[in-house]
This record gives sequence, structure tokens and C-alpha cells, in this order.
Amino acid sequence: MQMNIGPDRQVRANAVERARSFSPFLRAAAESRPEIVSAFVERGSEQAISLALQVADEAVDIRLRRQRLGLALAVALGDLSAELSLEQVTAALSDFADTAIDQAITAALLERAPDAPPAGFAAIALGKLGSSELNYSSDVDLLFLFDPETLPRHPRHPRQEAGEVAVRIGRRVIELLQARTAHGYAARVDLRLRPSPEATPIALPVNAAISYYESSALAWERAAFIRARAAAGDKLLGQMFLDAILPFVWRRSLDFGAIEEIRQVSVRIRDHYEQVQAFGPGYDLKRGRGGIREAEFFTQVQQLIHGGREPALRVPATLDALTALTDSGHMDADTAAAIGDAYRLLRTVEHRAQMIADQQTHRLPLDRDALDQIARLDGSPDGEALLDRLKPHVGAVGRLFDGLVSETGDRLSMDPQILQDELTAMGFAQVEQPAARIAEWRAGKARALRSAAAQSAFEAMLPTLMRAIASGPDPDHALNRFADIVERLSSGVNLFRLLEARPGLARDLALILSHAPILADQLARRPDLLDGLIDQSSYELPASAESVAERLRDAMAGQPYDQALDKARRLVNERRFALGVQLIAGRGDALEVAKGYSDVAEGTIVALADIAEAEFADSHGRIEGGELLLLALGRLAGQSLTHVSDLDIVYIFDAPPGAVSNGRRSLSATDYYNRLANRITAALSVPTAAGPLYDIDTRLRPQGVKGMLAVSLDGFVDYQRSEAWTWEHMALCRARPVRGTQEGKARLRRAIDAILTTPHDPAKVRADSAQMRLEMARHKPATGPLDIKLGPGGLVDLEFAIHTLQLISGAGLDPRLERAIAGLAGAGLMDAQMEADLCLLARLLVVLRLVAPSGGDPPPQSRELIARQCGYDSWDSLLEAHGEARQRIAELWLKVRDGK
Repeated sequence: MQMNIGPDRQVRANAVERARSFSPFLRAAAESRPEIVSAFVERGSEQAISLALQVADEAVDIRLRRQRLGLALAVALGDLSAELSLEQVTAALSDFADTAIDQAITAALLERAPDAPPAGFAAIALGKLGSSELNYSSDVDLLFLFDPETLPRHPRHPRQEAGEVAVRIGRRVIELLQARTAHGYAARVDLRLRPSPEATPIALPVNAAISYYESSALAWERAAFIRARAAAGDKLLGQMFLDAILPFVWRRSLDFGAIEEIRQVSVRIRDHYEQVQAFGPGYDLKRGRGGIREAEFFTQVQQLIHGGREPALRVPATLDALTALTDSGHMDADTAAAIGDAYRLLRTVEHRAQMIADQQTHRLPLDRDALDQIARLDGSPDGEALLDRLKPHVGAVGRLFDGLVSETGDRLSMDPQILQDELTAMGFAQVEQPAARIAEWRAGKARALRSAAAQSAFEAMLPTLMRAIASGPDPDHALNRFADIVERLSSGVNLFRLLEARPGLARDLALILSHAPILADQLARRPDLLDGLIDQSSYELPASAESVAERLRDAMAGQPYDQALDKARRLVNERRFALGVQLIAGRGDALEVAKGYSDVAEGTIVALADIAEAEFADSHGRIEGGELLLLALGRLAGQSLTHVSDLDIVYIFDAPPGAVSNGRRSLSATDYYNRLANRITAALSVPTAAGPLYDIDTRLRPQGVKGMLAVSLDGFVDYQRSEAWTWEHMALCRARPVRGTQEGKARLRRAIDAILTTPHDPAKVRADSAQMRLEMARHKPATGPLDIKLGPGGLVDLEFAIHTLQLISGAGLDPRLERAIAGLAGAGLMDAQMEADLCLLARLLVVLRLVAPSGGDPPPQSRELIARQCGYDSWDSLLEAHGEARQRIAELWLKVRDGK
């Protein structure tokens, strides 16, 4: 063990003197093991600990007791001299406990079956031993598990029932560790954290234990496994158990009722120990207000909330957890420092109290002389000085913990007049409608509000939500949408608890209800979508399409095909929902969100195409040397999707001539890839039990709906060269291969570039594009002045101008329109101002698809939000900029169309 640079000999001698003067237990230990004291004074803690553990090879029970006494002395002296940190003290104590338990288990197994390998019996460490933070004089919290298949049997009783054998082994382990003899004890064992300890045996079959924690465990029982470790015995067996229950401890979609239940346990502890809450003599360092347990629980709640999604937070030790939470941005540095500093001091003083008589005590003495004794052992002048050191830290922890404990119950009044006064204070200008809504909800007519648990959770959440709604632009509108959600919910308990626990989510929900009907409708169908917003990582843009595909592959791995599709739909729709909230909440630029939508869609296409192809190959095999390429067009190719965009896809296959698949139901290449393309389209578009995913548009393929769904690469090239209309080449200007091997995508890209750079007749291109734009205007007129795509100077006019110039000049050939504009501007064919105009209209389109999905004018209450998201101070200034941009785009299109 790595030690700090030790104090000089005088400081060590002073620690020994304090130990002898103020601790009867340490004085007796020093008289029993004087060689350890000498080693400590002369050479330091490391040598003292090493010597303490060097005990002659005696019977295991004697050896462990002598080691434990020597270690207690050596560690105490290192602690009192400040040569050992808190982490080093607890690690030394925990390491010895691990070793002692392991040796006791091995001895117990060998006593019953001397010739069998010591396997099939494991000890799971919980509590402070599980986190390697064992107290100076602490019980060890253990869970004994056994495997009936590998547990050794006594050779004279080979048919003895495994459960009986395991209980006998467990009893022997306890005896070896805690029976008090002339040499003391090795460790006190506490098995009360096992399921139903009053009714269950002390050792549990591992599969039964897994079943319990998967299905029946209480919330606090699952939370106990935050600090769990396979500490001794058959560690492979213990780790298998911990791996099996991991998803039930660290839940990706957290039930906030679990946190509330644990929270209430802490409240009851406060109530039970009310007499030791007041700080001063008699204060309980562990259970008191602002004590060790509250510091630990404050930290663990943050781990429970975020650890299901972030494995890096699943560290058992409190101080390590504080560091992890700070590094991940889930706890500010000042809060973590306050908790950490308090935890170190509280644990250190707790150790001093336990050193006096080697008792598992956590209380400061009421007697002033006894309190002075602990203080002087610690090096403080007296008990008052020790209390003065503790007081600010205890107060800091207590205040932080108060923020978690809802003891007072912030509830809205049941009295109608008082309720209206409360709503007025919240900021509601008109209180009659919200008061009436609350009365309807309280009447319990909605299915989601019929149970007592739902009503309690709803009342707890209601003040937070109503404040958030009151601060929005149209509270009545938001309340109506929330009422729709409540009406559609089958059970609202978890949603209500989530909103109470995370006020920031309540604010985001109020924005959704006020401004985003599409998101509100999705939430009504899937309230668990809010679970995806419980941490800041939810608001990060996807790193890349490849990262999205990789995450989906991992999530779907090993699952049946139908279940894999369901899983993908849940994950993708959760991600798209989070992107929409990010946009509405103003946490990201609209163009970046559009790129995020596109990365999610592209990654989904790749992952689902791969899994569909693998499932298809089970029946039809694969075509050697062949592959199916997916070509994206339109907004998907240009990486500028909105929340509701279709995905424009063309399927192109490349296979050797005459190739057939090698499966038991062999198909020709044409049949194989057309059927596979159908399968992929279904994987991406057909609603499943988990809901819909994307609308897929394949009409841009050769011959449109009359043509085959998948065409060969040669056929695609021949068609584009000899039969394609001008508008098809214009569409090809915005094409990008998104799925296939690198070589296959490169071949397709080269073929497209060759088609686009083949000289086109400028007059024909202009005439064809003008005619097509005219027909589009006739058959699909603009819905109003804010139809961003259609109408004069809209995105369609800009796209027509860009693609016409691309075909005529061969310049600016890039599927991303902003890059295309830059290329055309560089060639002197377009004003570079067009890029800013494109960005303005694109931002407007992305935001309006959420705020006004019907295509009409956005509701008045949302106009300021739209302006902010587009970078303008007001709706009027946005409209002015929008009008100017559209005027420039309309003029550009007329110039391009007429060849001026």
C-alpha cells in the first residue's frame, strides 16, 4: 500500500502517547504488541502494518484474531499521526476484512470436503465493506450465496441437501470470524441486508437471489447494491450474481418512486433519531442531521439518477463517487468539496470514538469528560474545540440533504379560494381555468389519477409544473395539452414523480406543451420519453452517424429480429424527441439540430439495413461479391432533416453477372436485392409495438413507382445517362451514398459525379427546370407567406436555382446546399449572400416543423421563441429579414431561369 510521506519520529511518538493516554483499547493493544509500536515509531505506518499481519502459521481463527488486533493498533497510530489518509485507513481495514472472510470460507469448505476445490460459496460485501470504506470498528455487511451444483458435499453425506450444507458453512464462517475468544475477534458479521432476513436462511441459492432482485426487491434493497462487491469465496460466482442484477440496480429509465422511497427511509431515520439530531454532545455522527449517512445518500441519489446511462458513475466509494460526479458535470465542484470535506472529518471523528474501546459506536458522548477524551485522542484541546471543527461541515451537509427531503410537502391548497391565490402568486393572469383544471384532476376521473399512489405523486409534482406553465407564453394552451396527456395515460405515477424530482424537466415540459404539438403528442403516447432527458448528455448532439449506428447495433445485439426492431424504435424516437426538446428549449442551433436529426436517421438506416440483411440471409444466404448500396437524396443527403422529414432513398445493388445467393432458398441477384430492399424499407417504416419510425420515400428511383425498387449499378448509370429527365439529374445533385462498403460507396459516388459533370445543354436545363417549377407551383401551391419551401423566394426556388447552375456549370457539386452555394459563389455564378439566406430559411423550416406542423402561421405565443431560435430579437425583425431573403432568392431564381 502506497503511504504518504510520514511525519518525523516525534510526531509518531506523540500519536503513541495520545493513544496510550486516552484509549484503553489502544493502550492494551500496545502492551500486547509492543513490537508494532516500535516499528511504527522507528519506521512508520507501512512497516507497522506489515509487521501486524506477520503472524505465525496457527489455526485460522487464532491467526485472524491476532492479525486483526495488530492491524487495529498499527492503523490507529498511522491515523492519529496523520501519516495515513482516510482512504488509506479504510482500505487497510477493508483489505484485511476481505482476506479474513476469504480464509474463513476456505477453512469452512475444507473442513466439510477436504479433497474438493473450495468453490460454490461466495460472500458479497455490502455497505462500507462493499465500497472498501470499512470503519475502524465496524460490522461487515455480507450476503452469502451458494451454487447447488458446485458446492462441495461432505464425503460421508454426499446426498445432503445443498441449502442445508450452505447454511452450515455460513454458520461456521461466522463462528471463525466473530466468536470472541481469548484472542478477541476477527470481524463482526451482519447478514441482515439479505432478503427478508427474519424468514430466509443465512445463505441463499444464487439463482433464487437473482430472481428476487430482478422482480421483488424493494427500492432500498436495490440501492444497497451501489456498494456491492464479490469480496470473498467463489468470486466468479459472486461476480456472476452482480452482473445478473446490474440492470436492476442501475436503471437506464429510472423509477423516481425508488428514489422517493429511499428518501422517505432517510426521513424516518431522522425522525427515529430525533434526540440525536441537535448538534452538540450526544450527536450521532452517522445518523444525525448533516451526518455521514446524509452525505452518503446525497451522493448516491445523484449516482442512481445518472448511473444507469453513465457507467463511469457506478463507483462504490463516496469520495470516488463525488469525483466522478464532478468530472461528468452532474455535481458542481463546490458542492462536491463541501460533501467531501465533511465526509472526511465526520469519518475521522467517528474513528476516534470507536478507538476508545473498540466499540461500533457513532455517537459523541453526552458526558463532557468523555467528549474531551475523544477530542484529545484526536489532538484537539477539548470537546468544544472538536465540536467547533465539526459544526460548519455538519451544517453544510444538512442543508444540502434538506434539498432532497420533501418533509414539509409543498402542496397546493385544497381550498378553492386559497388555491386561486396561490395560482396568482405563481404568475397566472387568469386563475379560473387552471383552478378548474386542477379540480377536474383531483376528482380522479382520469384513469391515470385513480390510485392513491398516483394522486399522491400528482399532488407532489403539481406545484413544480404549475410554476413552469405559469412562466410560459400561453398557460391555458399548455394546460389543455397537459390535460390531453393525463387523459391518455394508463398510469401516471412515474411521470409525476419524475417531474417532481427534476424541476428542470418540468420547465422543458411546459415549453413542449406551449410550443411543440408534435412533441406533446409523442409524449402523450410515450411519457417515458422524458426519462431520456434526466441528464445533460441527452442534450448533446450525436457525435456522428457512425456512433448512432454503433449504439443501435449494441442495443439490438443478441435479440430476436422483432424485438430488435422494437428496441431500435424506442431508442431512435427517444433521441429524436430529445433533439426536438433541445431545439424548443433553446439549447442548440437549429442547423446543428437538423444535422443531428440527419445523423440519427443515417445511423438508423445503416444499423437496421445490416440487421435486416442478416435476418434475410438466414433464409436466402448471401451473394458472393455483391452488395446493396443505399443512396440518400434530398434533405437526408444534405444533412438538414427536420423533425418530420421523410427519408428519400434509392436502392442500388452491385453484383457479378449471373450471381445467385448461396442460401437454402437461393435467389437471383435482382430478386435477392429487391426483396431485401423491401425488407429494409419495412424495418425502417412499418410501425411495431414500439410505434412508428420513419416515412421512407423511394419514388426518386429510375422509372419512379413503375420501376423496380432496387436497380443494378449498371442499370442505374445507363438510365441516368440515356433516359433520365432533367429533374432527375437535379435531384442527383443532392445525392450521397450512406450505406455500403467503402469501395462500393466510392464506385457509386464516381458514377454520380461522372453523370453530373457530363456537359448539359444550358437552354434545355433552364427550360426544363422552369417548366417543372411552374407545374409544382400549380399542383402544390404555398399554404401562406410563411410556407418556407413553396411560394416565391422559398427554399424550392433556391434549390432549383442551385441545381440548375450545378448542371449547367458542373461547379459546386455537393449535396450540402451551403457548400454548393460556396462553390457556385467561388465560380462567380451566385452571390455569397445566398448562404446566409439559405441558413435563415433552413432555421425557420426546422423550427416551424415543430411549432406549426400544419404549415400555417405559428401561434402568437410561439413567435418570440421562433425569432430567438433564428437569431433575432423579435418576431418583427425576423419577418423583415425573412422577407428580404426571399426577395433576393426570388430574383436569383428568375435570373437563373431566364439565363441573365
